[in-house]
Amino acid sequence: MLLFWILFAVFVLVTLGVDLWVFHRPAHAIKFREALTWSLVWIVLAAAFGVLVYFWRGRDSALEFSAGYIIELSLSIDNLFIFLLIFRFFRVPPNHQHKVLFWGIVGALVMRAVFVVVGIGLIHRFHWILYLFGIFLLYSGAKLFRKENAAIEPDKNPVLRLFRRWVPVTEDYDGDKFFVRRPGLYATPLLVVLLVVETTDLLFATDSIPAVMGITLKPFIVYTSNIFAVLGLRAMYFVLAGMMDLFHYLHYGLAVVLMFIGAKMLLSYYYEIPTEWALGTVAVVLLVSVLASLAHPKPQE
Repeated sequence: MLLFWILFAVFVLVTLGVDLWVFHRPAHAIKFREALTWSLVWIVLAAAFGVLVYFWRGRDSALEFSAGYIIELSLSIDNLFIFLLIFRFFRVPPNHQHKVLFWGIVGALVMRAVFVVVGIGLIHRFHWILYLFGIFLLYSGAKLFRKENAAIEPDKNPVLRLFRRWVPVTEDYDGDKFFVRRPGLYATPLLVVLLVVETTDLLFATDSIPAVMGITLKPFIVYTSNIFAVLGLRAMYFVLAGMMDLFHYLHYGLAVVLMFIGAKMLLSYYYEIPTEWALGTVAVVLLVSVLASLAHPKPQE
């Protein structure tokens, strides 16, 4: 099993390196066609990995990976709107947005690994924590269901306020640099944006990882399904950035999914919902929310 962890880590590092230092040198604004191509590449890679899991660990593990990937990817798509607001708030140049998302994902890889190891370890040791996660997902789903308009106030981010108190920040961007000397070491606004993206993703993980744990408690499946969804997030952002309002009913579907997984956790002691039923329910709910969005477009403001 350790060999598969190592091979997966090497695969992630290689793909990230190729992405940053081969296909995105020099830095440039990501066009729709390029972003769409990369989005399809990551979906195909995830599907291929699911097939590999099928032959390696069997049908149940493959279904668990697929369900976890769909849940994480769906939650990520909804959260992309927050990233869009962050970039607009800080007026990040389009040709530097990919770099921020890239290093944001590198941080997410580490944080989510810690979440998975600690979360699953606690559940195995204290099984009642699973029910706390279930209650939390029900609450998160209900809260998301009532969401009217997404809003973000980066200046009220406590981590960012503490950072600005101790680290001097330049007024303007300096290319794609995170630090500059003038004289002394200064952070640039691009590092500030990265910090906001990282802390925001940390909040996202508190919903998405427990949701996947409601499907399976196999660490390798939970982590890989999360990471495949996160790796494709950069390209998908540039595909959806100009059409976020198109899926205005998606958050209702995601709310139902979170509450469904929360209920599945709470009922697990009495009845274990089969993974294929859970996967089918998630797929149907998300499809209905997307079709409803397309059938009833959001009125232009």
